[in-house]
Amino acid sequence: MPSISLTDLTFQLLLLLLVAAVFAGFIDSIAGGGGLITIPVLLIAGIPPLESIATNKLQSQFGSASATFAYARRGHVNLKSQLPMAAIAVIGGGIGALLASKIPASLLGSAIPFMLIAIALFFAFKPNLSDTDSHRRVTPRVFGLTAVPLVAVYDGLFGPGAGSFYMLGFVLLAGFGMLKATAHTKLINLGSNFGSFLVFAVTGSVLWKVGLLMGVGQLLGAQIGSGLAMKNGAKIIKPLLVISCLVLAAKLLADPTHPLRVWLGF
Repeated sequence: MPSISLTDLTFQLLLLLLVAAVFAGFIDSIAGGGGLITIPVLLIAGIPPLESIATNKLQSQFGSASATFAYARRGHVNLKSQLPMAAIAVIGGGIGALLASKIPASLLGSAIPFMLIAIALFFAFKPNLSDTDSHRRVTPRVFGLTAVPLVAVYDGLFGPGAGSFYMLGFVLLAGFGMLKATAHTKLINLGSNFGSFLVFAVTGSVLWKVGLLMGVGQLLGAQIGSGLAMKNGAKIIKPLLVISCLVLAAKLLADPTHPLRVWLGF
């Protein structure tokens, strides 16, 4: 069971967690990568790694749900037609969370930074990336049965950059414009987060009061961010996505335990 409760944290730490959640909700609703902000802050607050990851899954759902409904209200995503993909993502996220204790994170951590850099370069230099839909390379059914479960399992297993991988799939395979891809990413990301959260909840790893407090911040930040994304479209989504991928890659590579640093001896 979690060893830290809301009463164990000082007012300053609680305020830090709330502010971090607002900022994470804002960034995540536009470009993804909110966990890059919230997980380190949870660790700074003295919450153990497993409980930090589990609690992050709880609070991040509030931001994803808030952004999803904001995009849906403006007609950027049809919730009913996308529910099957979201259901697949729930299953994938749960499977990933179950595998988390069996597959060393280092196996994924060694390759993910370079994949994120590649995604950043794709979005930075790919010409004609806009809010206009382009050529669709696979049908929605094929996309939902291949790309969605693969990223969902990764999201439950490891997590960092999952939103960016969803975005890449929607743009490159489904042919979505940037704003439409962002809107659909939030719903699918909500599904995989929920699936992995269920597993963590059953194991008793979630700090409910901390997660719910941060969830309030996520709701606020996601509303502000999604509104800004819908107003500015690709002009703000594209640079924030590139920056988010590069910062997350740099953070993963900066970890002293990263296999590349261990191999190079620094």
